[in-house]
Order: sequence, then structure tokens, then C-alpha cells
Amino acid sequence: MTSLICGSLAFDTIMSFHGRFSEALLADQLHKINVAFLVPSLRREFGGCAGNIAYNLKLLNGDPLIMATIGQDGDGYLQRLDALGISARCIQPIPASYTAQAFITTDAASNQITAFHPGAMTYSHQNRVADAGPVKLAIIAPDGRDGMLQHARDCAELGVPFIFDPGQGLPMFDGAELRQFIELASYVAVNDYEGELLSERTGLSFEQIAQQLKALVVTRGEHGAQVFTDGKRIDIPSVPVEQVIDPTGCGDAFRAGMLYGLTQGMDWPTTGRLASLMGSIKITHQGGQNHAPSVAEIGERFQQAFGYRYA
Repeated sequence: MTSLICGSLAFDTIMSFHGRFSEALLADQLHKINVAFLVPSLRREFGGCAGNIAYNLKLLNGDPLIMATIGQDGDGYLQRLDALGISARCIQPIPASYTAQAFITTDAASNQITAFHPGAMTYSHQNRVADAGPVKLAIIAPDGRDGMLQHARDCAELGVPFIFDPGQGLPMFDGAELRQFIELASYVAVNDYEGELLSERTGLSFEQIAQQLKALVVTRGEHGAQVFTDGKRIDIPSVPVEQVIDPTGCGDAFRAGMLYGLTQGMDWPTTGRLASLMGSIKITHQGGQNHAPSVAEIGERFQQAFGYRYA
């Protein structure tokens, strides 16, 4: 059951600041910031929302199909996807651009400051959902602004159900555009901050947004997640971890669990728990694609956390 993943492919430069950003910033001097953070550790990782979601879905033995754009420096990423058995047939090279680049600094409290260069991602609207062929479910994750709008319209015209996952791209859209995404989507997935921003910009409460969807999913970090569906709220617990290493890509891992659960016909309590587990597995590893549990290991961890098997 193929899942189409529309979103970014990027290289992530991930840095760790051992202090807290709040201790280095003066509240009354934010209009003239001139500050440097010492980052003793630095890594360059394969990333981007589409890449991360596809990687996690493949861990679950799903069938991800990435629709994205990649730059002149992207051969290594394409080789990686091929080695993972993830199709690159809907990834369009943009020779005149670099692959999108994210420079992420995380502090001791897991707060993040990110600088992002979109590069080839700017041309994502050149891809067409119709070129993907038959798919069970799609997700529209952070990508070029025009591409996200185009892919939502494409999915609606083709009758392909999709998850709208605006992520850090949400501020690119005004209230009318966000309301249109909600009208076209089958599902919306946001974190708690994004959810509040979505509500503010659209003028709609969570319950009102959910009424137009099959489900609204709001992740809440260590507090789990909430699924608003069929006029009720389902609370999804988090899965405790011994040590938080890096939150980069946790939301993408969660969404991979959603995609898998929905395409497999699981109920929302199980789908949400699997998504929560995938996020917890990711957070104990550096980077968005360095955790590598087997399907059997994921199943065992699920049973240990929730007392039953998801499959």
C-alpha cells in the first residue's frame, strides 16, 4: 500500500549547545541580538521531512514513495535511498540549485534555533501528484510554498486522501489558505504550538477544525498526543525514554507511524500509540535517520509499552 510523501529532502547540520538559549538572551535587548553559541558537537545528516518520514515508514515495512526536488549536490542522498530500497522515481533533480540545507542548534532543554536554505525545494511545484500513479494515502509535509498548495489541489482532484502536515512551513500561509488546506485534507497533523497558530490564523477551534476532517492530530511532546475525531478526543500517551538525545525528526517519525497505521486500517488508539513509539525511538538517537530497529524490535517495544501487539 504505497504512501506518497510530498515534502523536502535536505541535509541537516546539527549542533548541540550545552547551555540554554534563555540564559544567553536578554529579554530587553532582543531588538539588537549579537550572540554566538559554542557548539562542541557538530554532525551533517540526511534529513528533510520527506526523507525522514520515508525512512521511518520503511522501518515499519511500509511502502514510501517520495515526491521532492533535490539539488546538484544530491547524488549521495539518491544513492542512500536506493540502498534503503526507497523509490526515487518522483524525485526531480534541479541542477541549478543546491539541496535544501538546515542548520539546527539544540540547547540543553531541547529548544532549537534553525536557519534554513530552501534551495531546490523552491521548485517543488514542478512535481505533479498524477505522476506518482496509484497511492493509498499521501502526506503533504513542509516543502516549497507553491508546491504544498499545488500538491493539495492535485490530491483533491485525483481523490487521493492526504494528511496536511504544515510543520515549520505553517507561517507561510494566511488564514484563507490554511482553511483551504483543511477543506481539502482528510487529516491534519500539527504539534501543540503549530495547532495554536493554526487555530489563531483560521479563527477555528480544534473541535471546529476536526469537524471538517476525519481526524486532527496534535502532538504534545513528552505529554503524548491528542486525536480529535468523530466528535471526541482520544488521548495518546507518550513512551518514556531513558535519555533524550536529539528531538530533530521526532515529528516525522510520528507521522510515519500515522501513515502506517492508517494504511493498515488500524484504529486511532493503536495508530496513535505506534506513532508515539516511533517518535520515542527516534529521540534517543542523533539525527533524523540513524535509528534502525527491526520490525520485530518495534513490535516488542510496542507490546512492552502498551501491553498488546499492533499487528
